[in-house]
Amino acid sequence: PPHRPQLGCCFCSARCPSCRAVGSPLVMDPNSICRKTKRLAGKQAELCQLEPEIVQEVAKGTKLGVRECQYQFRFRRWNCTSHSKYFGKILQQDIRETAFVYAITAAGVSHAITQACSMGELLQCGCELTRSRAPPSPTVGSGTEGTAWEWGGCGDDVQFGYEKSQQFMDAKSKKGKNDIRALIDLHNNEAGRLAVRSYMRTECKCHGLSGSCTLRTCWRKMPHFREVGDRLLERFNGAFKVMGGNDGKTLIPVGDNIKPPDKQDLIYSADSPDFCSANRKTGSLGTRGRVCNSTAMDTSGCDLLCCGRGHRDETVVLEENCLCRFHWCCVVQCRKCSVRQELSLCV
Repeated sequence: PPHRPQLGCCFCSARCPSCRAVGSPLVMDPNSICRKTKRLAGKQAELCQLEPEIVQEVAKGTKLGVRECQYQFRFRRWNCTSHSKYFGKILQQDIRETAFVYAITAAGVSHAITQACSMGELLQCGCELTRSRAPPSPTVGSGTEGTAWEWGGCGDDVQFGYEKSQQFMDAKSKKGKNDIRALIDLHNNEAGRLAVRSYMRTECKCHGLSGSCTLRTCWRKMPHFREVGDRLLERFNGAFKVMGGNDGKTLIPVGDNIKPPDKQDLIYSADSPDFCSANRKTGSLGTRGRVCNSTAMDTSGCDLLCCGRGHRDETVVLEENCLCRFHWCCVVQCRKCSVRQELSLCV
């Protein structure tokens, strides 16, 4: 039968309740995380027993990370499919793609927990404490130099989210391991969390009569998660290949005259497969049937995405909402329109 175009990825949902990453704490269902707490130890078991609401946010954060991974890799040969059999195989390797997955999910957990704190959804935390924080710097060219200020609003308590992400996501790698893989996983987890914590922004609101800015109220907010994904993708593109030192506790960059990676760099120790053909052992679904761009020269282009096998053009008919109208109150009603679309598909 003809191969259907891969127009989307399998997201963890009610149709895919057991979606999980084998050999990893990246479990999508919070009930699955704590179902067999005897297998967990230390901080993970403690969270499951004492703070199940935190585990709910861990699950949300991992889903957030996987969705962002799928967005960032949507035009690449490996598109971060969350198909459990293939995703688990990726995480069993120590390649660049694995480094990104660990970083983006650790970042997602940190982001989700911090967001829940700011929204008042967790009893253990709330808005950031700002009593001892230095005053915010005036925005360059804003005309607010010399304006009185005060911390207010609800700043994001990113440190709480950072610590809980560290507590859960790092537990498995620390457990009884002292090898290169554990060191690499811990490093990439930290790089993900720092992509959130190190890029907090200050937001301010002006107060005063007739639109004047006699007082500014300021608070700190996390970067949007898309910014986190963009930043980690840059780190992925410049990831460092490393090997273990003789002491078993250090990582050494591979190659001559290469500076050691810093805490925000992603690292790996094995070369990635080309992901051109389906291979369950490596977690590759292949690129046959993938939609490509016949005119692009980047990773979305048919030459690169199809691995030189060529592509075929196909016309598909899609249904989409059209002629939408708002009816008081408060319903939007749309008609379904058929749209013909030309697609290029890898052969």
